[in-house]
Amino acid sequence: MDRGNRTVPFGHVEEPDTRKGTLAYYDTFQDVSERQLEQAAAIAKARSFAKLVLYPLHEETARRMWKRPIEPYYKREDFLFDWRREHGDEGMIAIENWEGKRKKYTPIEAAIRHLMEAYPPPLFLYVSPETANAFASYHSFEEWIGKIRLIITEPPPDAHPNLTKFRHRWDIG
Repeated sequence: MDRGNRTVPFGHVEEPDTRKGTLAYYDTFQDVSERQLEQAAAIAKARSFAKLVLYPLHEETARRMWKRPIEPYYKREDFLFDWRREHGDEGMIAIENWEGKRKKYTPIEAAIRHLMEAYPPPLFLYVSPETANAFASYHSFEEWIGKIRLIITEPPPDAHPNLTKFRHRWDIG
């Protein structure tokens, strides 16, 4: 059984990786511009995250959260793959297609659980004010906000009472 042994030259000193955690951009990506994606990548780099995960929501999830029509999943996912290819940092940026494989409604709790299992901790969710308010309205918000942190793209104009209650667990990106 291989235990990960490797050979290194005499005197080799491995430099510790200072990057930690995962920034997960949780959005539909229907109305997100390339400039907003660049801003998310800049935040991930400035805060030394190990990974930036772009998590596009399935149509059924978006319909249940906001009750409005949305583009097909594959079009939004293709946009993200094209942007990542143009951006050139494919090692740090991942596009999570778990919801695309499921092809149905996925509660945010299940999505967060999947992200926590698949990517290095701690987990930060990068969300719009609309998504943050929707997440804060769920009964499980108080349980999850203790395990993750939120970075909201802009100040929410009408913050949900749970968001104001847990103001110390989120900041503005």
